[in-house]
Amino acid sequence: MTGATESLKVRVWDAPVRIFHWLLASAFLVEWLTQDDARTLDVHVYAGYLIGVLLLFRVLWGLIGTRWARFGSFAFSPLEAVRYLARLLQRRPEHALGHNPAGSWAIYAILTLALLAVVSGIAALAGEKAYGPMTRLIPYAQGSLAHRIHELVAWTLLVVVGAHIAGVVISSVIERQNLALAMVTGVKRSPLREASVSASVPAALVLLGVLLAGTAWYFRGYARATAERPYLPFARPALASDPLWEQECGTCHLAFHPSLLPQRSWNLMLTDSGEHFGEDLGLSDSTRAALEAYAALHSAEHAESPIAWKLNADIAPAEAPLRVTETRYWKRRHRTLPDAVWADTRRSDCAACHQDAQGGGFTPGAIALPSSTRTPQGNKK
Repeated sequence: MTGATESLKVRVWDAPVRIFHWLLASAFLVEWLTQDDARTLDVHVYAGYLIGVLLLFRVLWGLIGTRWARFGSFAFSPLEAVRYLARLLQRRPEHALGHNPAGSWAIYAILTLALLAVVSGIAALAGEKAYGPMTRLIPYAQGSLAHRIHELVAWTLLVVVGAHIAGVVISSVIERQNLALAMVTGVKRSPLREASVSASVPAALVLLGVLLAGTAWYFRGYARATAERPYLPFARPALASDPLWEQECGTCHLAFHPSLLPQRSWNLMLTDSGEHFGEDLGLSDSTRAALEAYAALHSAEHAESPIAWKLNADIAPAEAPLRVTETRYWKRRHRTLPDAVWADTRRSDCAACHQDAQGGGFTPGAIALPSSTRTPQGNKK
């Protein structure tokens, strides 16, 4: 009996396929856990790149891999998938050692949607954050559209993954074998004598080596970071600065970069400099003219950073806000912060949380809330 039982055990899934499967599932989970939080955007982006590399590998392995890993082994028509589902509901499905007809279409859908999620995510990253391989190819105005497409694809992918998991559970019950465990061990039971595929350990080691090297390279900045010089993963070159602006504006508070408000706002503040929020700035005509000239060259309309474009796009042409904290964009982006943040921090003290506020960058990954006020929903960007 032992020999007969052993003869029905077949290695179907090689090591590269199993590694791909579980890394893809893990990366997808990480994407959902880190969505929309600027403080974990670097991890979110890493998981997206990981998915992209895994997809490239799967396409290659689908062409040159072992028998059941190849696309040709599960190239079923839609009609075959429907027939399989019908027989499955009748609790007498046809035996499929590799991917069954219905599962094959779930795999194709997952691979296609995952690719669309990666591409749309890179496009959104370029348009909204001015970062990544598509930077300068995707304008700011298209970044939000790419983000919406990215979210739609991600939700669709979640539905397909849910259907895939449900199918695995149902098939496991009807076929009386644990298909999820088979993707761990690589072994399935077969009523027919089938030859086991190669474990392909060398290919698996190459895949893991490439992924580990890429991971170390991606996060290399954290290894060199110090308390005085923290690693800011999405840091860009500092925006243009002006000594006079820093001197006149930075004496009492953060010298807000002119890119954070439109030119009309700066003109209004500098024209009424004798009544600057209850204080007289005491500016000479020449100093005021120099400040106005600098502000005109670098105001929000020039979109020198993603945050500048977003702020300006959200301010009506007839409006001239005198505080960044009065803008709709600022209020929307900070609405989820806990009240404890404002207990010890003024709303105008951007540098309390944004480590690159002085240079006007306000990049994701440069946000550090006080430890006592951090929440899972804090400061989404």
